Amino acid sequence: MSIISDHLGIRNHHLTIGGVDTVSLTQKYGTPLYVLDEDRVRRNFRTFRGAFPDADLYYAAKANWNLSILRIIASEGAGADVFSDGELYAALLAGIPPERILFNGNSKTLNELQMAVDTGVRVSMDSLHELYALSDLAVKSGKTVDVAFRVNPDVSPDTHPKIATGLAASKFGIGYADVVEAYKEAKKLGGVRPVGIHCHIGSQILDVAPFGEAVEKMMDMVEQITRLGVDLKFVDLGGGLGIPYQEGMEAPEPRDLAGAVLPTFNERSKSIGIAPKLILEPGRYIVGDAGVLLTGVNTVKKAAKTFVGVDSGLNLLIRPAMYDAYHEVVVANKADVAGTETYDVVGPICESGDVIAKDRELPSVEPGDVVAVLDVGAYGFSMSSQYNGRCRCAEVLISAGGVDLIRGQESYGDLLAKQVLPARLL
Repeated sequence: MSIISDHLGIRNHHLTIGGVDTVSLTQKYGTPLYVLDEDRVRRNFRTFRGAFPDADLYYAAKANWNLSILRIIASEGAGADVFSDGELYAALLAGIPPERILFNGNSKTLNELQMAVDTGVRVSMDSLHELYALSDLAVKSGKTVDVAFRVNPDVSPDTHPKIATGLAASKFGIGYADVVEAYKEAKKLGGVRPVGIHCHIGSQILDVAPFGEAVEKMMDMVEQITRLGVDLKFVDLGGGLGIPYQEGMEAPEPRDLAGAVLPTFNERSKSIGIAPKLILEPGRYIVGDAGVLLTGVNTVKKAAKTFVGVDSGLNLLIRPAMYDAYHEVVVANKADVAGTETYDVVGPICESGDVIAKDRELPSVEPGDVVAVLDVGAYGFSMSSQYNGRCRCAEVLISAGGVDLIRGQESYGDLLAKQVLPARLL
């Protein structure tokens, strides 16, 4: 496996990220440890921006909503796609303007809708019930909220079923045949102003053809909605562009995505006689390959297979257990040593599915070694938990060879911080 890239390398047999020795990071901060490369995040964002110079990029906060990452994204001029009140709070705190935030989600609470009213962000409506609830709250607050409807375009990308979100049977969005009626209803209500249309067909998509199909369907909807007298200010095509998690895996670049969607979007907008802003929601592409998880080897056990037991598992990286996702792994302190044995890298969690990597050829592994799990900047820490009573690890940010701690390691006190022991049990 070749791990050399413009942000990963090898120096003195050790894996480096952003020019920093990963083994030295573990000596200072311990393991497990998430490491993020700021320069890589910025480079990825600018690559996407270069492919879509006239579009607005709303970073998908769910991919990684660490405040430092959001702050980097904000400094690059991005907006944000948020999926909860917590993500909204973090995005605003990071300095992303409310008018460049879209509050997405299929089951928002009344408190979340009120927060949207109070902060002045745009809201993507997922149902008529949600529309009525938002209208009522906005009228009572004396405000008007800009809204879009999330369309379920019934597009089937080739990705894991759990992250295919544009299928007809998906829980997300309003059915393609029902969208026009939803806009008619929105026009009647106070407190809401329909100004956009939104879709998101899935995640980790490695073929741009489904995006082309989606934009065709969306622009058909745009034409019908425009005939209603709705002035659409934006068309949000969501995110979902995949990255190559495995050596030899081919993945499209933003320029390929642009080639699939911009001609149709521009031509149809012109023929309809409108000029809406195109919005895209990249997340994984921006931060995915900018992160590694460093995990220490506790034990090596020969049984039916040879297991490398490390100190992080599905509590810190659930993607392999949840999606059968593949992540490359490297013995960070032996990064240039050829593989000689086949191992399963497994975590310490009390679940048989707690397997990080299966059947990997690695150099001889011993307790005390450090395994680096690559491409974990997206949906790594953001999906982590305290399962089995395990404290979540620290995160550090690399920039121009420097290192900053951006999240401290949790303590036992953090595990119990919100628990309350009844007096009768004292």
